[in-house]
Amino acid sequence: MFHLIWYVIVGLIAGYVAKSVMHMPLSLTWTIVLGIVGSIIGGAVTHLFYPPSAGGRFHPGGIIVSILGAILVLFLWHKFHLHLPRG
Repeated sequence: MFHLIWYVIVGLIAGYVAKSVMHMPLSLTWTIVLGIVGSIIGGAVTHLFYPPSAGGRFHPGGIIVSILGAILVLFLWHKFHLHLPRG
C-alpha cells in the first residue's frame, strides 16, 4: 500500500515540475498521471544504462529522472498536437 502512495507523491512532484517547465495547464489528476508515466519511462531508461546497486530497489536520481521523463512526455504530446481530455 505504501508503494502506491509513494508513486502518487512522486508522480505529483514530477508532474508539477514538468508542467511548470513546459507551461501547460493540467488538472491535478492529469498532473499525477503525467508524473507516473514520466517515472515509468525515466526509470526504464535509467535501469538500462545504470542499474541500481545489489539489493537496492530505487535509483538515487529517481525524482530527477522522473521529472525528465515527464518533460519528455509533455514535449512529445505538444509536438504531435495531441489534446488532453478536460478533467
